[in-house]
Amino acid sequence: MRTLPQPHPEDFDLATVLHALGDPVRLELVRRLAEEGETTCSPEGLTVPRSTLSNHWRILREAGVVAVRSSGKTRLVTLRRSELDARLPGLLDAVLAELASRCGRPTIQPAR
Repeated sequence: MRTLPQPHPEDFDLATVLHALGDPVRLELVRRLAEEGETTCSPEGLTVPRSTLSNHWRILREAGVVAVRSSGKTRLVTLRRSELDARLPGLLDAVLAELASRCGRPTIQPAR
């Protein structure tokens, strides 16, 4: 299994993370990861070209929001929730709560 380059938690930058979360498609990807857990890099139900989706994942990975690892020909994506919570406490919870309130979904509880 191969892990793609990603920042260490102590290198997370608030502006970079906020930029990564500042796009509706990337917010949807993060919401799905928070609700469903690890996914492939091509989740179902998105009408985004594959090249655009790859770019969204790259931005999220380089910001430290997600971890992407290769398993054979498949890339698996995981939300780096505990690392984000440790470095930027409350940020992810606030973003997910705002998304839930906009969509009428129940608030996603933090993983503890």
